[in-house]
Order: sequence, then structure tokens, then C-alpha cells
Amino acid sequence: MENLVSANEFCINHQIEISFISSLKEFGLIELTTLEEVLFIDSNELQKLERLLRLYNEMDINMEGIEAVVHLLKKNEDLQTEIIRLKNRLSLYE
Repeated sequence: MENLVSANEFCINHQIEISFISSLKEFGLIELTTLEEVLFIDSNELQKLERLLRLYNEMDINMEGIEAVVHLLKKNEDLQTEIIRLKNRLSLYE
């Protein structure tokens, strides 16, 4: 419970509707925990949630667009990891 933040509190602090967070959960973009019918956000998810909120508010990207952006960023991260792995493997043969 210590690393959980109330979704309602997050919404109040960021002046957004709880429906935004619910939509992100429905799209599988964030994980939420429900305790006694209250939604909580794991503190490890906060940075990701704030990044998604900026995409939504500042860049006016809808949920489908956010989902696509997250997918592309994950793909890019995977490719970067693969490049590092291949470089390390190649250095063994040099």
C-alpha cells in the first residue's frame, strides 16, 4: 500500500478526469490496483502515466494515437537493446 497513489488524488492534482486513467487501463497502457473499490496507481507507473498525460494534453493525441506511440517507443527500445547485444557479441570476434 505504501507505493500506491490514489487515482482520484492523481486526477485532482493534474486536473484530469478519472475517465482518462480508466481509458488508459482499458487500452492496457497502465496498470491499476483496486482496493476496497478505490483505484490506485503503483508509484512505478507514475512517470509513464505523466508522459501519457502530456501526449494527451499537450500534443492532443487520442487514445488510439497514444497506444500507437507507446507501441513504437517500445519497439524502438527493443531494437536499441538488440543493437547493444549484437555490438557486444561482435566485439568478442574482433
